[in-house]
Amino acid sequence: MATKAQIVATIGPASSNESVFSLMVEKGADVARLNMSWGNHAEKSQQIEIVRKTERKLSRKIPIIVDLPGPRVQEKEGHTYDKGLPALTKDDIGHIKFASGEKVEYIALSFVGSARDVIEARKTVHASGGRCKIIAKIERKAALDDIDAIVHAADAIMVARGDLGNDIPLEKVPFAQALIIEKARKAGKPVITATEMLLSMTEKNRPTRAEVTDVANAILQGSDAIMLSEETARGKYPVEAVEMMERIAKEAERHQQGIMCVHKL
Repeated sequence: MATKAQIVATIGPASSNESVFSLMVEKGADVARLNMSWGNHAEKSQQIEIVRKTERKLSRKIPIIVDLPGPRVQEKEGHTYDKGLPALTKDDIGHIKFASGEKVEYIALSFVGSARDVIEARKTVHASGGRCKIIAKIERKAALDDIDAIVHAADAIMVARGDLGNDIPLEKVPFAQALIIEKARKAGKPVITATEMLLSMTEKNRPTRAEVTDVANAILQGSDAIMLSEETARGKYPVEAVEMMERIAKEAERHQQGIMCVHKL
């Protein structure tokens, strides 16, 4: 039986292959993510076609998320964001036009600072003739300060822990995650927990115990979806990573159901 929580799998060099992606879906992947920080529109069109072919092959819907770069700035030891730029950059507008033309289901807006950013992105989608829903990525302290309004304005929320951990102290990230999930659930908005969930599986065929606990806790906290990034985009074991995440989610949901049954007695 498939899990209730959906698994978002990022497509990249390791999974831009119809047979590999099809296996990922068969093992539990529900949603495909395209990271627009890398590659070009021609490559992304090919990846979208792989998803659509897999849909037809397996007779099931696979929504696509186009994840915008936003004001991301690459540095020597990683990346940060340009605080002087809006969340929706000129490049993002071009990506939204591309996504609208490809009729993808979701746009993930990076470095959201306020509800106004979500509103502007939605206007751009409509102006491009698209119907993409907006996922607000919470990865800035400013977003936490305006979290209620952002949750209200967006169609869905992503707990983007990687960049969030660069903007607030790392020890605060777990509690920010719990807060964001709680806010989204109370508002009836789907929430995705993302970043470094099974990161060791980029190189190894088994996750660490800490990663397993992290994924399980994300489910127990109420995440509607959990996301794989490098693990499926460029990792050595994309199919195994999806299969492992499905196993963890299934066990967490089984345990959660057991707790619910006990509470009802």
